[in-house]
Parts: sequence; C-alpha cells; structure tokens
Amino acid sequence: MTGVRVLVGTRKGAFTLTSDGGRGDWTVDGPHFAGWEIYHLTGSPADPDRLYASQSGGWFGQLIQRSEDGGRTWSAVGNDFGYAGEVGQHLWYDGTPRPWEFKRIWHLEPSREDPDTVYAGGEDAALYLTRDGGQKWEELTGLRNHPTGSGWQPGAGGLCLHTIILDAANRDRIYVAISAAGAFRSDDGGVSWLPINKGLRSGEIPDQDSEVGHCVHRIAQHPSRPDTLFMQKHWDVMRTDDAGGNWREISGNLPSDFGFPIAVHAHEPETVYVVPIKSDSVHFPPDGRLRVYRSRTGGDEWEALTEGLPQSHCYVNVLRDAMAVDTLDPCGIYFGTTGGQVYHSADGGDSWAPIVRDLPAVLSVEAQVLP
Repeated sequence: MTGVRVLVGTRKGAFTLTSDGGRGDWTVDGPHFAGWEIYHLTGSPADPDRLYASQSGGWFGQLIQRSEDGGRTWSAVGNDFGYAGEVGQHLWYDGTPRPWEFKRIWHLEPSREDPDTVYAGGEDAALYLTRDGGQKWEELTGLRNHPTGSGWQPGAGGLCLHTIILDAANRDRIYVAISAAGAFRSDDGGVSWLPINKGLRSGEIPDQDSEVGHCVHRIAQHPSRPDTLFMQKHWDVMRTDDAGGNWREISGNLPSDFGFPIAVHAHEPETVYVVPIKSDSVHFPPDGRLRVYRSRTGGDEWEALTEGLPQSHCYVNVLRDAMAVDTLDPCGIYFGTTGGQVYHSADGGDSWAPIVRDLPAVLSVEAQVLP
C-alpha cells in the first residue's frame, strides 16, 4: 500500500515520520544524530531507500550522512568541500573584502534519475556536485566566479546557497538562490550562470534595481510549468513566467509579505502556499496566529488556512526549507516550526493536524511517497 515518509531535520537531530496513504496515523523514528544540527534531510526520487543528511556542528565540522535503508542505519560519506578554484574574495556587510569561507551545507538536491548524483548548496555561496553518492564532491566554480561574485554580501543568516531546483523539463537547466546575492540560472549544467533578478526591488541595498544583492528566501517550481517560478523574498512574494527573465509581485492581500518558505501544490500549478511572519525583526506570525496562506490563482488573491492551527499566543517561525508537499491525491502539505511542531494537511490545506509537537526547532521538512 502506498505510504508517506516525512523527513525532518532539526537543531538536535533527524526524525522520520511514516504513515500509510491515509496519512491519519504516524510512526515517529528518531532522533538520529542526536544533538547534531541537521540542516537538511532529504531522499532520492530515484530510490526511496536512499536518504542524505547534512550534519553540521561546531566541534566536528560538516559531514554528509547517507542511508541505504530508508533511515534505519547511516554511514558518514565524504566531507571535503574545499574551494576548487583560485581563492577569491567577496564583500562583507561593511563593504570590506573577505575571503570565501566554508561553514556548512544548507541544502541537498538529489538527481531525479540517479541516486548517486546529488547537488549541495553551501555557505559561503558555493554549489557542489557528487556523482558517487557523496564520497567525493566537486565545486561548480562558475557560480562563485561569476563577474558579480565579488560583490555578494551575506544576509542575516549568512551567505547561504539554500535553494537548488533541477528543471524537470531540461536536464541542463539549474536554478539556485543565495542570501543575499539573489537568484541565478544555468542553462549548461552549472558551467555558467545568469543572474535572474530583474523586477526585484530591495530597499535594503543602495541600488534597488541592482543585478545582484537581493535577499531571496526561497524559490518553488511546479514540474508541469518549468518556466513559472514562485519566490518568497525578504519582503515581497514574487512570480516569473519566463524562467526568471522578469519578476512581478503577487503579495496581494497577504497580512505580511515577509516570510521564508513557499511551496506549490503537486497537481495544481497555480496553487501556492506561504507562511507570513510579522517582519524581518519580529519572526513570528502576525497577531500570534499561525496561518498558512493559499492562493489558487497563482498569487495576488490569498486565503488564510487556519483549521487545526493555533490562533492565539503562537510565536513560532517556519524556516525556508521547512515546508513540503507530497504527490498523493489529494495533495498533502507539511511544515515544521521553530517550536518543534510538525503539521500536516491531507486535503490540500483545508484542515491541519500535528504529527508531532515537541521536536527540537525544525530546520527542514521533505515528503516522500513510498511504494
């Protein structure tokens, strides 16, 4: 019988949440790597038993963990993420030049076709690739060697490459987003890169129309509409219908257009989900009410989804990688909070229920449909 596995990375370990296709009763397994920061936990679309985890810690640095059995057992694989080209520099907050550094892996994006091929987004702003299941990593240096690279500055969370989209319709097309450099597209498998930030306006930088420097929080794409992307930016929810050539704001009637995650319904490419928070200095929901907002028109018109979610005295946040959808029908939506709750909806967002309430702060959520 078809089932669902929800993969949860937290500040203090990794958890797997498993249910059948009805998504009513859940089994919670974990913590794996107890006490470690798991920035991202994800699975291979090509092999449901192959999982990858980005394990980070101040004492022992960065490790990539791999599971061959759906998360029951794990083994550490390659952790060499050095800079592959000439060591360059970029600008810091105050405009002073600083050398590129390596701090952690924020996001792992496995290939749809090959469980051994995985892309990794790092801090500072690097994109890596493995073709042997994580044993050896190479940097795709064309990104940081882009002519604008020396002008990239970190966002409040660091100079992190947090989003990687492998275009379902074009194997050579890759999208990435970097805080606070912006969004970029490659049409040749990661060799060269084009900034795709036209239409973004950022009052936090001197030139609001700059080619780079925009703080992009997350990008989402529906596989049936590969040229349409949705973006949650540092202020503003945005949309492009020409693969990033031009963006327009679709914040519409949202109570706040500041937030971190954004997701697209698995079967409805014009149905989009965001979780607004009050502001860039107040990272909790407006009025202390946890509300997911859904647009069924591709933006501009939004409805609050509240059934089953706390509507008073709720002061949690939902981070950029902590929202996911499954591909069942009806589509399931999942998100985790900094308060350790993981919520799910088995009806496209109409109603919500907690799977688990008291995990460590949730950093990432991914959903897998199991055979």
